[in-house]
Amino acid sequence: MTENPFFQPSRLAYELPPFAEIREEHYLPAYERGMAEQLAEIAAITADPDRPTVENTLVALERSGELLGRVDAVFRNQSSSDTTDVLDELEAKVSPLLAAHHDAIHLDLALFARIEALYEDRAELGLDPESLRLLERRYTAFVRSGARLGEAEQARLRELNAELAGLGTTFQQNVNADTRAAALVLDSAEELAGLPEDAIAGAAENARVLGHPGKYVLSVRNTSGQAELDQLTDRSVRERLMAASLGRGIDVNGPLAIRLAGLRAERAALLGYPSHAAYVVADETAGTVEAVSGLLSRLVGPAVAMARREAEELARVAASDGIGEIAAHDWAYYSEKVRQRSFQLDAAVLRPYLELERVLRDGVFFAANLAYGLSFTERPDLTAHHPDARVFEVFEEDGSPLGLFIGDFHARASKRGGAWMNAVVEQSGLTGKRPVVLNNLNIPRPAPGEPALLDWDEVRTLFHEFGHALHGLFSDVRYPLFSGTSVPRDFVEFPSQVNEMWMTRPEVLANYARHHETGEPLPAELVERMTAAEGFGEGFRTVEYLAATLLDWAWHTAPRGEEIADAEEFEARVLAAAGIAVDAIPPRYRTGYFQHVFASGYSAAYYAYIWSEVLDADTVQWFEGNGRSVRESGELFRRELLARGFSRDPLESFHAVVGRAPETGPLLARRGLA
Repeated sequence: MTENPFFQPSRLAYELPPFAEIREEHYLPAYERGMAEQLAEIAAITADPDRPTVENTLVALERSGELLGRVDAVFRNQSSSDTTDVLDELEAKVSPLLAAHHDAIHLDLALFARIEALYEDRAELGLDPESLRLLERRYTAFVRSGARLGEAEQARLRELNAELAGLGTTFQQNVNADTRAAALVLDSAEELAGLPEDAIAGAAENARVLGHPGKYVLSVRNTSGQAELDQLTDRSVRERLMAASLGRGIDVNGPLAIRLAGLRAERAALLGYPSHAAYVVADETAGTVEAVSGLLSRLVGPAVAMARREAEELARVAASDGIGEIAAHDWAYYSEKVRQRSFQLDAAVLRPYLELERVLRDGVFFAANLAYGLSFTERPDLTAHHPDARVFEVFEEDGSPLGLFIGDFHARASKRGGAWMNAVVEQSGLTGKRPVVLNNLNIPRPAPGEPALLDWDEVRTLFHEFGHALHGLFSDVRYPLFSGTSVPRDFVEFPSQVNEMWMTRPEVLANYARHHETGEPLPAELVERMTAAEGFGEGFRTVEYLAATLLDWAWHTAPRGEEIADAEEFEARVLAAAGIAVDAIPPRYRTGYFQHVFASGYSAAYYAYIWSEVLDADTVQWFEGNGRSVRESGELFRRELLARGFSRDPLESFHAVVGRAPETGPLLARRGLA
């Protein structure tokens, strides 16, 4: 298959994959050849008769797998953002093969012997800091992958990794299928009373696309809560929508979650750890289970107390509608009522000022120019992975090229829920590659000819995911292992959370928050009311998040051999034991659709968001009070942290910016928990 577009490096700008030429039948041959080529490259390293050096061992390893890297980067995005039955079948086939390929490299005794010999002599090698870190990180990765285990233990480890890979893929595909099936089909616009006209028109268009012409469809998003719940006046429709969301996946994914947790616990024990959480956290910035548990336990009591106070306020408003007890499907609706009464703030009034194109160009891109001097030019001549996706070339302040940014903003049936960033091409000084990064969001598609109007959470998501994109774009490392967002899970969310601060920065907000029809700026009094209302709902948001985090933590701190008979019963029991079970506040993710931890690499690491927010809140405070200009602060943050990737300890990068270790005070103050 010489015509396979993956078999040669792309000739397009920045080595952008030739998406227009890629077909489903190209993936498997490229995967097969890519794995075979990398194993041959590894065999050449181990067959080298010369004494191991950084160049003939570590650098050679960094250079290996070019073809595999090309196809895998494209396939991982395609299977998440625009999947098909064929791609789902291929993913189920390829996932265990990739796990076996990883083991073939990391359990290669001859390769590990060369790395270990270098590691033992590292003090005498005179290595530059990045090369020394490469040696240390590669050695650690091999040990954590089982390189020191005996033959029988390695054989069992290979079995575990293959089964885990397959189960994770199945879990993800089940979530996708159940989320599509959970869409709420409604017969009349009257059932959508309370929603803005553009949202009702969007539901009609969604119904048409999904094969229900003349009806209205509310597609379910990845989280437990649904965006429409704050405005739907029909309580029965709210109840149906929430029930559709909460019921996803438990029948098919409950048993899978039990199996995944058990296999992970067994693998951790095999590698010498008391739990999967202990194994994961040992290589994160948190370092220990005790450190994570300590932070979480400090937050639970104050968060629940705040949420209960909020519930009392909601109940007073709901009583006027004859509702005696607030349920999960009522919380968002009556929270909005409280905001309207207490702060004269109506989410529907805000939407016309938050048009996607304007938020993107005059908000997200404007902030990147303000802080980092970047400029953006759309490249319609470059084809992305889907017709919805758009390609932008990114330039430095002096006009020199930096990389490509691809934005795929709208929801569709073939895209999994949530929002995420992918690196399609990773920056590396060794390979000479410049970055190509991609953001996927799930903003509902408007009716034809209408603008896409956002809610406040969608604006936040746009800024957040672009923070990940900047982390990839600004990467300036030699070795691919350290590129961009290749940092610990409990650090990777930090730069993206910091980027959220720009959405409310006065000069940024004034630039993008303009009425989509008149161009009038968001009224000053509305901005003031938004600021006043910021703290309301923090109890709910923190409890919702902590419940999901502690659920993940319970699944993965369980030792090997713990019997779990029923996933729903386990979920209820551990939330009650943690003191975080609030009936009207379900976890942000329940077990049946918690794809972060059962399918997407965040197992025992969902705590990362709050851990990263400690750094985020501290850094935002630094940005606002360090005495430098925004541009000077942005340049320092870029140079000392974003550009560094994992080429040095991330907390050293934080210290290089802020000048000290992180402190929890700004986070507690932000969340009203101090």
